[in-house]
Amino acid sequence: MSLALEVAGVYKFFGDFPALRDVSFKVAPGSVVALLGRNGAGKTTLLRIMAGLSQPSQGSVKVNGAEAREAGTRRRIGVLGHSISVYDELSAHENLTMFGSLYGLDDAGKRADAMLDRVGLGRVRDGLAREFSRGMRQRLAIGRAFLHDPELLLLDEPFTSLDDKAIAVLQTMLKEMRDRGRTVVMSTHQLREAMELSTHVTFIQRGEVAYDGERQDEMLKDTSWLYRTYGDN
Repeated sequence: MSLALEVAGVYKFFGDFPALRDVSFKVAPGSVVALLGRNGAGKTTLLRIMAGLSQPSQGSVKVNGAEAREAGTRRRIGVLGHSISVYDELSAHENLTMFGSLYGLDDAGKRADAMLDRVGLGRVRDGLAREFSRGMRQRLAIGRAFLHDPELLLLDEPFTSLDDKAIAVLQTMLKEMRDRGRTVVMSTHQLREAMELSTHVTFIQRGEVAYDGERQDEMLKDTSWLYRTYGDN
């Protein structure tokens, strides 16, 4: 079976500090992986490497068999990080059309319109992003991440600071993506939401994989079980 994601022997050094140490795991297509660990464990560093935004010091990351940093591969990945990352001086429609063009979409304008409706911003499609409330900007960022129907979606603390409407939009779109067989890797401290959505869990402890496997019933019943069982006591 082909793999949606393969992380093999990844190290990342910042000077002499090893942020990641021999991280390896495989993700099958259609999986939803909760990437968990305490602050400073290396989750964001790993997500950036998986997204092709950072080069590992050693090791490799492949998405559907291709190196993550190849231009063609990066177009198949969606990323939603801590920052909103939209262009303030562009309208909502211009933002998504521009990103759609970068992703190589032939129908970027039509896809932008459909996505703006999807995230509840169709009526303000021509409004400048800088004039939007934070919640509206967050929904625009969600639309950007899902715009090109990515084969692999990477999320770094996606629920942090979202308003209720943006949370509802994101949860619905994640469930739809899961049901359509897309692959999701999600780093979050919102353990209840993560466990309810996930099929698998990868737990990072001080830059190393402490647990990698299917989401267990114990993890859903008691969200602290994983940290007690595999974390530092």
